[in-house]
Amino acid sequence: MSTHECPGLAELGRALTAAGALSAEWAAAFAAVPRAAFLPDLMWPYDMGAGRSIAVSRADDPEAWQGFADADVPVVTQWDDGEHSGTAPGRVSTSSASMPSVVFSMLRDLDVRPGHRVLEVGTGTGWNAALLAHRTGARNIVTVEVDASVAAAARAALVRFGTPARVVHGDGFQGFPEGAPYDRIIATSGLRSIPFAWVEQCRPGGVITAPWGMHFGNSDAVARLVVSPEGDRATGKFTGPVEFMKLRAQRLPPVVHDEYVTGSVADGEESAGDIAESAFVGGRFDAQQFALGLRVPDCVRVVADKRDGARPVWFYGLTDRSWACVLFPDGDTARVWQSGPRRLWDEARAAHRWWIGHGAPDHSRFGLTVTAGGQRVWLDGPGGAWALG
Repeated sequence: MSTHECPGLAELGRALTAAGALSAEWAAAFAAVPRAAFLPDLMWPYDMGAGRSIAVSRADDPEAWQGFADADVPVVTQWDDGEHSGTAPGRVSTSSASMPSVVFSMLRDLDVRPGHRVLEVGTGTGWNAALLAHRTGARNIVTVEVDASVAAAARAALVRFGTPARVVHGDGFQGFPEGAPYDRIIATSGLRSIPFAWVEQCRPGGVITAPWGMHFGNSDAVARLVVSPEGDRATGKFTGPVEFMKLRAQRLPPVVHDEYVTGSVADGEESAGDIAESAFVGGRFDAQQFALGLRVPDCVRVVADKRDGARPVWFYGLTDRSWACVLFPDGDTARVWQSGPRRLWDEARAAHRWWIGHGAPDHSRFGLTVTAGGQRVWLDGPGGAWALG
């Protein structure tokens, strides 16, 4: 999307409503609480046409700034945990304002009613907290942010806008027991495990909504969990794919290739692959990648760029130094190399066959159960759950 194609706020509202993201109960909040009121003067929206984040300054180009503020694009507001300076994008985006379509889809899933007490984990700009405050009252909102400067900016923006929700600087992974019990809990950062503390701080029958996934890849799915009458578990299905910045407490350190492959790839055990690249790699938000991550735990998959017409896909074990590489050449049989106690390609291949054998299920057929003993994922119902460590 170029700066000249960014829709205005009214047009964005119509598009979100037509797409089913903006439900009737959130229409008033959408109109009354514009995202622009919570964005910094210098921001880095994702330009769909350029395929990258670009710097946009309200002082230098107010029309472009407003256009992106009212567009259905994510906007980076902090790089490199605040260590970044200048206008060029940094190395890693560490705080942002999510796409409005994702924000309102998750709020729809949360099913907030007037008067509900809500805990938000990941304050960011404060826009999401302001939307919640418009629906249920600022006194009913507690939002926790791990970054002190981000928390301070959000607190100031909420006060300035007239919705002084309580902003807590702290680790949202622990929840905020002082404000419990909550009717709803929502996370706005990606998780690899949902803490039982959230279940304990949520009322029986309450709803927990969070982006969740495995270290296998960056794509997550939104888990919508309902706390049991006994308060001993929260369980529910996934509503659809998303991609969020990861909760800081659950970030994975970068995988260092040379710590796994210490010599030549040819030192690994070689075999032939029997799955085509198009069938195995898939798209960014394809359900099969989410499913493979569930079936191949403690593993990171890296899809490399093509070189000389061939695409390498790497697998790195997280509990040992097992690795695998499958090379997908154009029109030829794939070649596979594996090394270590785990045969990661064999696991991935078996997971792919499992997914196909169960009818290629999409995200909505999978679910998650969280108890004091950990988390279990399942397909079609909790009866067939398997543990994730």
